[in-house]
Amino acid sequence: MTAVVGRLAVVVGLVACVAGVATIAYGLRRRRPPALRAGARYAVVALAGALLAVAAMEVALLRDDFSLAYVAGNSATTTPLMYKIATLWAALEGSILLWLLVLTLYVGGVVWWFRRRLDDRLVAWALLVMLAAAAFFFFLVAGPADPFATLADPPAEGPGPNPLLQNHPLMVIHPVLLYVGYVGFTVPFAFAVAALVTGRLGEGWLAQTRVWTMVAWGSLTAGIILGAWWSYEVLGWGGYWAWDPVENASFLPWLTGTAFIHSVMVQERRGMLRIWNLSLLLATFALTILGTFLTRSGVLDSVHEFTESSIGPLLLGFFGVVVAVSLGLIFWRADLLRSPGGIDSPLSREATFLGNNLLFTGFAFVVLLGTVFPLLVEALNGDRLAVGGPYFDRMSMPIGLALLALMGLSILLPWRGGSMGLLRQRALIPAWVGGLSIVAAVLAGADGWAALLAFGLAGFTAAASIRQVARAIRRQGPVAGLTGRTSGGMIVHLGVVALAVGFVASQSYSTTEEVRLAVDESATVAGHTVTFLGVEESTGAGGRQITSAAVRLDGGEVHHPAVTRFPSFGAPIGTPSVDTSLQRDVYLTLLDVGSEPGDPVVLRVIVRPLVVWLWIGGGLMAVGTVLAIIPIRRRAKGMLQREEGTQPAAAGIDAHVPEAEAADEPAPVGAP
Repeated sequence: MTAVVGRLAVVVGLVACVAGVATIAYGLRRRRPPALRAGARYAVVALAGALLAVAAMEVALLRDDFSLAYVAGNSATTTPLMYKIATLWAALEGSILLWLLVLTLYVGGVVWWFRRRLDDRLVAWALLVMLAAAAFFFFLVAGPADPFATLADPPAEGPGPNPLLQNHPLMVIHPVLLYVGYVGFTVPFAFAVAALVTGRLGEGWLAQTRVWTMVAWGSLTAGIILGAWWSYEVLGWGGYWAWDPVENASFLPWLTGTAFIHSVMVQERRGMLRIWNLSLLLATFALTILGTFLTRSGVLDSVHEFTESSIGPLLLGFFGVVVAVSLGLIFWRADLLRSPGGIDSPLSREATFLGNNLLFTGFAFVVLLGTVFPLLVEALNGDRLAVGGPYFDRMSMPIGLALLALMGLSILLPWRGGSMGLLRQRALIPAWVGGLSIVAAVLAGADGWAALLAFGLAGFTAAASIRQVARAIRRQGPVAGLTGRTSGGMIVHLGVVALAVGFVASQSYSTTEEVRLAVDESATVAGHTVTFLGVEESTGAGGRQITSAAVRLDGGEVHHPAVTRFPSFGAPIGTPSVDTSLQRDVYLTLLDVGSEPGDPVVLRVIVRPLVVWLWIGGGLMAVGTVLAIIPIRRRAKGMLQREEGTQPAAAGIDAHVPEAEAADEPAPVGAP
């Protein structure tokens, strides 16, 4: 019965998407506003179909309905409730179903957000694009990635999810946030296509989609940070980012999306970079599809990767269509996309934003090349190549340092341009803070020019960001001063600074040792004493056998790094124990336990400084994103009214800038 309900829901959703596309296309061709509004109603039906399909799958998982092949292959009666629910996205078919649910939620959200403008051709074209994308994913779920396939002879028990996916609560949160981020870029992509098709290439559509872009970017950011945290807490290797191809697949759209968020401000302020912004936005969506292909086609060998399936060619074909349509539309509208102005001075905020964009896209190219090149070589001649961490570290270090420097400079420089005197005046305190940061790092024992330069740039950028927030609070008050794109962006910048400091310190100054200890024996690693107290055996949920070592750290708290053996999984899974503080983490992993009671154990001890600042930085970035989103709808409405001529505005493109943002920086020295 569950399979019937699920399949029926998928078919209803697919038919609704196709009917919606056809109805909107008819309304656009015949200029029939009632047809446009009717087409939008199909989006609600598609959402209902996706909700019902997901509900049917969750019911099957919770009831241990092993007549469904997906449940039989990925769940078990002994799987804890939290991870049973999360099994929906633990394998290929369920992950596509979750993708579909998030996409239809976005489509439904757009219908509600623009409910009074559904007969607007721009909105109608955007909905048509989104429904077409939803139809593609409904097709995948209806056929090659069917999660409701049944078994003629159901088993009495299933293997359960991969043990790595059911030993930490972050596995319940991190994938969902990634999906919300990935799929969320469909909305600005659809409006970009709509703007190109209709020729309405002003700044109004950007304002209307800003909130959707920020939600997608913020969710993707949080998903990446939590994924790094999960890797750190679960995999036992002591790191959080290994330039894994699937990690890179989520990082690529984040890079181009971050570039777009910065450069779109130049377009809104000066009317510049229109082709560039559209290209960034279309590339971001295309990279989400490419990432989906990489993680769900079987072409990668990764701990994150799903099993090989037949949907790889379909996803690659969809990616090709997206790229071809995007490039075709940009070439078609190239004449309308010419910028009316240019960069007046290299000492201007727009100049630093352009440099920022070039660095982000260069970074994306480096990551894309390192990720895809081995696949291309293998496809062409069968040779297997591996592009590892050294390539990415060597290529990304100068780009990261340059981005950190430009981040601080862009905050201090005014729009249109200023003088060196103005820059020196504004940079005085941030420069002192940057210098003192280097001194403090040296006194703490840091060395190496790259790390010290990073600490100095971090201090410089942090001081510049705090200066900007303080000015906003002084001018507008503590509540209004902390909200809005400018102050929210500064909080995000502070998060990036904290993350950069944590990354540089933990990567540059970590200590790793493997020690063999008998009971009551101690060892000292990087000034920390670990004492082995004994081995403990226990049985966990689902019959898993847990062997843990009791380890006292620095004569205080006892930690329990463990090895778990799952009944349905051959290899044991390690579970590290981490002692965390603001200054450093001591990371304990149990590598080997003797065969006899009282035998020595082998522990890996890793001491990493400032790791916790990675997670603090991620939290600040999330808070800053929320603060930046709060007033967007009011500003977007005003911008659209001015673009459509329903509200008077001063002459010139700068009239599109909200008054609070226009007053964000004083006029350059010598300006009238």
